[in-house]
Amino acid sequence: MTKYHWFLPTTGDGAQVGAATVTAGAARHERPPTVGYLSEVARAAERAGFTAALTPVGAGCLDPLVMCTAIAQHTTTLQLLVAFRAGFTLPTLLAQQAEAFQWISGNRLALNVVTGGDPVEQRAYGDFTDHGGRYARTDEYLQILRKTWAGERFDFAGEYYRVEGGGLAKPLEHVPAVYFGGASPAAEDVAARHADVYLLWGEPVEAIKERIERMRAKNPSLRYGLRIHVIVRDDADQAWAEADRLLKGMDPDRVAAAQQRFQRMDSVGQARMTALNQRDLVIGPNLWAGIGLVREGAGTALVGSPAEIRARLAEYEAVGVDEFILSGWPHLEEAERVGQALTASPAPVPA
Repeated sequence: MTKYHWFLPTTGDGAQVGAATVTAGAARHERPPTVGYLSEVARAAERAGFTAALTPVGAGCLDPLVMCTAIAQHTTTLQLLVAFRAGFTLPTLLAQQAEAFQWISGNRLALNVVTGGDPVEQRAYGDFTDHGGRYARTDEYLQILRKTWAGERFDFAGEYYRVEGGGLAKPLEHVPAVYFGGASPAAEDVAARHADVYLLWGEPVEAIKERIERMRAKNPSLRYGLRIHVIVRDDADQAWAEADRLLKGMDPDRVAAAQQRFQRMDSVGQARMTALNQRDLVIGPNLWAGIGLVREGAGTALVGSPAEIRARLAEYEAVGVDEFILSGWPHLEEAERVGQALTASPAPVPA
C-alpha cells in the first residue's frame, strides 16, 4: 500500500522556500520552530491522513530526536521519521534511545540515516572523515544498531567501532524502519545491505525508474520512497502562479549563497539536484526545479491541480515508488491542502 508522509520544518516556517538545515539561502522565517508550532503541523498532518512526518538533521535545525520526543506527546497516530547522522553518536547509544522513544511514543519511531554531504558542516561538528570513509562507517554503524536491537550479547570489531558484550537487555519488539538515501555507488551498496526503504529525491520519472531497477538488482526486498515538494491549487494556472510567487521570493543573494554552498558539497545526490536547475526550471510534466535554487537536499516540486498531482504521483508509483515524503510552505496550511488533494474524488486525469 502506498504511504504518504509530511515534513516538520525544524529550522522554522513561513510563506517562502526555507532551508532544511543550514541557513545559507534560507528565507526569513515568520514562524519559529517551537514545540507548540511543530506540534500543530504534526497534528494537521495527522488529520490529513499522512502516515509519518520527517524531521531533518544538521546545522541550523533543532535536534530531531529531542524535538520529536516532545512532539510525540501532542500526537496520537503520526509516526516520527527522525533523521540522524551516522557516526555522530555511538550506534549502541542510538539503539537505546530508540528503545526509549518507542516506549514513550507507543512505537511510532522510524529512522532516516544521513551520512552528510557538506565537508564544512561535517568539520564544524568535529567530523573529518571523507566521503568514502563516512559510508564505510555507516555500514558498521547499521550492523551494530541492528545487532543491539536483537537483544543478544555480541562482540564487534571493525575499522570504526569496537563493541564487547553489546546488546539490549531484551529484543526490541518494534524495530524502527530504517530509511536511507544517497546516490553514490557507496551509498547504494550500504542501503542495499541495511535499509528497509531507499529514499530518492524528485527527479524525472525515467531517472527514478533507472535507479530503482538498479537497486532492485542489489536487494529485491527494498521499498522505495520519494522526497518531493508539492504546490497544488484548484487549477494549474493558480498552482504555477504560486510557484512563480515562490521564485520571486528568492532574491539573488540568497540564490548565490545557496549555490556556493552546494558547489563545495561532496554529495552525489546534491550534485544531481543542482544540475536540474541550471537551465530550464520545468524539467518534466508538472515537475519544477526552482526549489533547489535555495534549498539543499530535495529541490523539486510537483506543480498543478489535484488531478495533475495525483497523475504524476501515480507515474512514480508505476515505476516502483512505495512511499512519498511531501511538503510545502507554510507546512501547517499546506498539510491540509495537500492531504485534501490526495484524497479528492477522482477527476479526469490529464494526459
